[in-house]
Amino acid sequence: MPAKIEPKARAILDALGCPEQELSILLVDDLQIAELNATYLHREGPTNVIAFPMQEGEFAGISPDLLGDVVISVDTAEREGGMAGIDVETRMVELLVHGVLHLMGYDHEHDGDDARRMEEKSVAVLAAIGMDSGG
Repeated sequence: MPAKIEPKARAILDALGCPEQELSILLVDDLQIAELNATYLHREGPTNVIAFPMQEGEFAGISPDLLGDVVISVDTAEREGGMAGIDVETRMVELLVHGVLHLMGYDHEHDGDDARRMEEKSVAVLAAIGMDSGG
């Protein structure tokens, strides 16, 4: 599965107009993402995706091509994919798009208009890489 994610990540970055940018992708289980969620976001339990942007804060200029890290729970992606009637790989690509958009400054948690813009951009990116938004 990881080998299939890399070309999708490239396509996502291309679709967003930043083909030279870099990111790291970490595929974990629910226990691992719950630990990251608690440690860094102070939230309890697993989540589907966490993004750690590298272009924010005091040291943002050190590596301008590095967008950051996207951590995806494969366990949660499998559950959500099953509920949405899509395969785990499709759900993981949806989560990857979501995480990359967070790295690029999109947000959905604080404002309804921002959430709508993020959803619209997500749908557009998925369409640009030849995928329909399934969940």
